[in-house]
Amino acid sequence: MTTWMVVEDEPDFYELVLTIYDTLGVDGLAFTNGEEAASWIEDVDFGQLVTTNDELPQLALLDIRLPGLVSGADVSRRLRDSNVLGNMAIVLMTAYKLSSKEEQKIIDHAGCDLLLHKPLPKLTEFKRMMENVVRQRMEQ
Repeated sequence: MTTWMVVEDEPDFYELVLTIYDTLGVDGLAFTNGEEAASWIEDVDFGQLVTTNDELPQLALLDIRLPGLVSGADVSRRLRDSNVLGNMAIVLMTAYKLSSKEEQKIIDHAGCDLLLHKPLPKLTEFKRMMENVVRQRMEQ
C-alpha cells in the first residue's frame, strides 16, 4: 500500500489529513512537530525503519509553521538532503498569506515540489495534485 507522510501540529487538521489519506487508500505516517519528523528521518538514514509496514513514504505534506525549532521548510530541506528519502515528493502547506517573494524564498530553502494554501482543495483536486507531484518525482 502507498504511504504518505504528514507533519501538522493542529489536531483537527492533522485528523482531517489522515482521514483524507484513508479515503484515498493511502497509509498515513504522521508527526505533530518538526523535531519528531527530523528524528524519524535520521532513523531512516541510519537504517532503522520506523514505518508500520516498513514502506517508505512517497510523499510528505508539511505544514510550514510548526511549534519548536524545526519548521516544515526545515523538515523539507532535511528530506531533500537525505540519502534515502531525498527524492520523495514534498508539498508544503500554510494558512498564512505570503508574498510571492516569501513563497519563493521558502520553496528555494525547502526544495519542495509544491506550496499549497489552506484550506486544502477539494478531495478530487487534492488527489490529482498529490499524484502528479509523486509521478513527477518518480520520473526524475
